[in-house]
Amino acid sequence: MARRPVAVVAAIVLLVEAVGIVVINGILANFVDKQNMSLDGLDPGAMVAGTWVMGGVFGLYLATCGVLCLLMGLRDRAPGRFARILLITCAVVHGVLGALTVGLVGWDAFAFLMVVLGLIVLTLVAYGKETGPGAESGKGNESGSGNGAETGAPATA
Repeated sequence: MARRPVAVVAAIVLLVEAVGIVVINGILANFVDKQNMSLDGLDPGAMVAGTWVMGGVFGLYLATCGVLCLLMGLRDRAPGRFARILLITCAVVHGVLGALTVGLVGWDAFAFLMVVLGLIVLTLVAYGKETGPGAESGKGNESGSGNGAETGAPATA
């Protein structure tokens, strides 16, 4: 299976998306600042700062997920518990954003988000826990004297 290239491609896409999110939030903050917009009396300066912070935090989140995918691809090792949870939340966020984006932005943005979602899920599935005989130790029953309880076979008396 080609799990290493999928993880690296997912990492590249997530890193590009992180930069794009920061740039888009910067543009939005610039518009709010130049037009002196406010929502129901909110301070425009607070809205500009909030937009920059939101873009930075979300960009950092996506970049972290991208770096985790890159490390998975380069090391060819499954992620730990924290990394797996972070990537699962990233997949869920892309699914929810895709559902919202289809009505607000259009089908092109929806398709992009679904491709990223697919890459993340494929990476998680490809690096999932291996099942089958000997998956835990990687070699199976080495001693040959076991009763079969490790593999789920019935024990013989």
